[in-house]
Amino acid sequence: MSKVEPSNGHSRTLDIVPSTEEKMTDRGQWGNKLEFVLSVAGEIIGLGNVWRFPYLCYKNGGGAFFIPYLIFLFACGIPVFFLETSLGQFTSEGGVTCWRKICPLFEGVGYATQVIVALLNIYYIVVLAWAIFFLSNSFTWDLPWASCNNTWNTGKIQNTTPNATSPVIEFWERRVLRISSGIHHIGSLNWDLVICLAVAWVICYFCIWKGVKSTGKVVYFTATFPYAMLIILLIRGVTLPGASRGIHFYLYPDLGRLSDPQVWMDAGTQIFFSYAICLGCLTALGSYNKYNNNCYKDCLSLCFLNSGTSFIAGFAIFSILGFMSYEQNVPISEVAESGPGLAFIAYPRAVSMMPFSPLWACCFFIMIVFLGLDSQFVCVESLVTAMVDMYPSTFRRKNRRELFILAVAVVSFLMGLIMLTEGGMYIFQLFDYYAASGMCLLFVAIFETVCIAWIYGADRFYDNIEDMIGYRPGPVIKYCWLFFTPATCFGTFAFALIKYSPLKYNNEYVYPWWGNGIGWVLALSSMLCIPVWIAVKLYYTPGTLREVRFTQWCKETLLYKTQHGSSGLSPLW
Repeated sequence: MSKVEPSNGHSRTLDIVPSTEEKMTDRGQWGNKLEFVLSVAGEIIGLGNVWRFPYLCYKNGGGAFFIPYLIFLFACGIPVFFLETSLGQFTSEGGVTCWRKICPLFEGVGYATQVIVALLNIYYIVVLAWAIFFLSNSFTWDLPWASCNNTWNTGKIQNTTPNATSPVIEFWERRVLRISSGIHHIGSLNWDLVICLAVAWVICYFCIWKGVKSTGKVVYFTATFPYAMLIILLIRGVTLPGASRGIHFYLYPDLGRLSDPQVWMDAGTQIFFSYAICLGCLTALGSYNKYNNNCYKDCLSLCFLNSGTSFIAGFAIFSILGFMSYEQNVPISEVAESGPGLAFIAYPRAVSMMPFSPLWACCFFIMIVFLGLDSQFVCVESLVTAMVDMYPSTFRRKNRRELFILAVAVVSFLMGLIMLTEGGMYIFQLFDYYAASGMCLLFVAIFETVCIAWIYGADRFYDNIEDMIGYRPGPVIKYCWLFFTPATCFGTFAFALIKYSPLKYNNEYVYPWWGNGIGWVLALSSMLCIPVWIAVKLYYTPGTLREVRFTQWCKETLLYKTQHGSSGLSPLW
């Protein structure tokens, strides 16, 4: 053992020659900072930037929506984003064991994040299967959703009938989804979508099968290519007739909407979704950083990049929707949709009206595939990292990690098949509404900030950050961890419970009581991890709470000083 002096002057105890066990359990690191930045960018810049943020701006007061959005960004988004990334870098552990090192009583926070990300891995990739299917049908002179002369079309495609539909809606519902009458009728598998899902999982597997060695190289392409497509679509969109009409509806400020509590709820949940916080992904990615990496600067840059991308995407999307409104001579509200409806109904309808429509269809769906792909494989990497760090002697042996990733991919693929049945869309909506909902993420964020700020200690964690990057960030983030973030998250969580309404599909189909019951099981499966772990930990640990606290403090002090020298401070629990 020998002492080395980092650039900030603190001494840290390091092993010059690692032991055989340490060689066997080597986690690996990013090849350089750019690999880390692109990996995080690929994770946080995804489908929500393209199909959710622009619609929320239009729906919630246009430019006025930026007021609650920015408040949540600075009060919750950036503080929690930095907390998770720096925690991973400081502990060099995944989404579960990092909490075990910092505060064993709150290890349930890590389990909650991994339950959410495991459920997310099952259903999020289904969107990629849909996009791959659309992409495969775009390589033709006549787009199949542009006409009504196909076997799946009905006689309702008439503008004069009360229940009229359109070719693109029928292609989506009758050809792609082959949707049934409800969740009670699951029906048979759509085998063409099964092939698309298998293709998506194969690509995902080979992106991460070698750990950060492969992930770090793949993101050079997957994280940058969607920007090229977005710029192409933006240039095309703003040059179309009627584009200004769409941009006006996107940005026109309606300050009166700020009195609606739902606007603030939408802003908060959008921040949590688009910044991928409370999923353990940022902790896993940060854990592969070098100890002295300036993660504070990286986090600020990535947060502003994410929000800037959402803002620019709005121009690309709503210029196209303005063109649709102009061509069809209908209000913009009739063509603006959110979620899958925008990607698989509104936008395909728009490109079918353009010259060289197959070209623009290919550009759009290639962008959707790559936006979703890097988010998906980083989520899988997060889950794998957490499990490997929990059982390093098992999974870090030769080829064990690759086999474990394969097992995760196969199991997730098989579980996702139910969403490719005729009733699969109803199952998909349950997962989307409950499993990775805003309520789950807000609940986890409350405990994350309370654990770091009030139990481990905000000043103590600032000392650890200073030991890593050489200086203490401004006090604003510390006060957010202490007060603003948990208060904001708790208020928004309480509002979500008070204003809870059962799920409806397409604002028409009402789920049966047992359908919403399944949804609540999905939601509680993650949230209950935290209080149950705390209760079990306290019950099985002998002694009073004060004795438990003192004993753990002594253990952690000895462990921490052994690993990091005397410069750091130890956890309380």
